[in-house]
Amino acid sequence: MDQLLQRYRMTLAYRGTAYHGWQVQDVPKTWKKAAPAHGRGLPTIQETLRRAMEHTLRHPVNVVGSSRTDAGVHAKGQVAHFDTDKSQIPLIGMRRAINHQLPDDILVRAIEPVSSDFNAILWTTAKRYQYYIWHEDDRPLFIADLAWHRWKDLDIDAMKAAAAMLVGTHDFASFARPGHGRVNTVRTVSECSVSYRHPRLIISVEGKGFLWNMVRIIAGTLVEVGLGRFTPEQMTEMLAAQDRRAAGSTAPAHGLYLQWVKYGDDAGEFDSGDD
Repeated sequence: MDQLLQRYRMTLAYRGTAYHGWQVQDVPKTWKKAAPAHGRGLPTIQETLRRAMEHTLRHPVNVVGSSRTDAGVHAKGQVAHFDTDKSQIPLIGMRRAINHQLPDDILVRAIEPVSSDFNAILWTTAKRYQYYIWHEDDRPLFIADLAWHRWKDLDIDAMKAAAAMLVGTHDFASFARPGHGRVNTVRTVSECSVSYRHPRLIISVEGKGFLWNMVRIIAGTLVEVGLGRFTPEQMTEMLAAQDRRAAGSTAPAHGLYLQWVKYGDDAGEFDSGDD
């Protein structure tokens, strides 16, 4: 008799430098580098993880991630769900076996059984991103792919004041990359803060869902506030404009981290974003 499928929630961390984001992608016709192995798309976290899991579990696996992080973006607490009939495998053994098949820049941190209707996207109640800036004359030689190097003087107090003005429910169309494809651009930001301990400057943004590149545009705009190109009060004008051209630049992907994802008992509408 076939065993019933069990759903699991997986928490993982990854260094996104070598990957084209979370989501599986086909190789475009314009691809000029060496082609991936037959049957594989571009190197992504989802595909790499899926291959490791299928090698361990010995059956096809559909891995559904909470957030479709962009190319070069990192994660400390990405969450995904998957189904398997191999429920007889001890969880600690399953986690170790999958990690053994994964490259050094992806790590499964936890696996736990959940109800069959759990959904890593729809059940999300909050998630938190952090943007890491290395504020120092010298570039961060050993972590250049993990932080955005900014060496010019920054007005940290002005950045903090500007960040606070983004907290609440607003139309964030000015902070979304054109082509995001969302009809509704209203989002609720429950926290937007700036912390600084030389040389580390961290911008934290928390909410239920985000628009495409929203956190990176917030980070880039706050840096421009710190440089004196905008005043904190102009954040209100940017929001009201509902026009991408009104806000600041987009910070590069390599400074962005998905820190954690939280879940509640109620499923609901959720925009997984493409941060």
